[in-house]
Amino acid sequence: MFSRLDCAPRWRERLPEIEIPTLVVHGRHDRFFPVGNGEAIAREIPRARLLVLEEAATAIPAAAVGEVAEAMLALGPAAGAGQAARGNQSG
Repeated sequence: MFSRLDCAPRWRERLPEIEIPTLVVHGRHDRFFPVGNGEAIAREIPRARLLVLEEAATAIPAAAVGEVAEAMLALGPAAGAGQAARGNQSG
């Protein structure tokens, strides 16, 4: 099914266009996507931060919610401000 999708440009090619602070969250025990995928995505997004959840697989476990929230807040107030400003300009 996914092989028939024609998405041009590919989403991976557009990662460098992301201009807001970004947190890439990846589970160490994800069986489908190795941690290397998260590392690669974080490298391709300017100023992105990678958070590897050591005890997680694909989903964020309830026990890690605080860790993820703290990492999101550490991105700074600019994380939401830039998006809000762009949203106000469009309307």
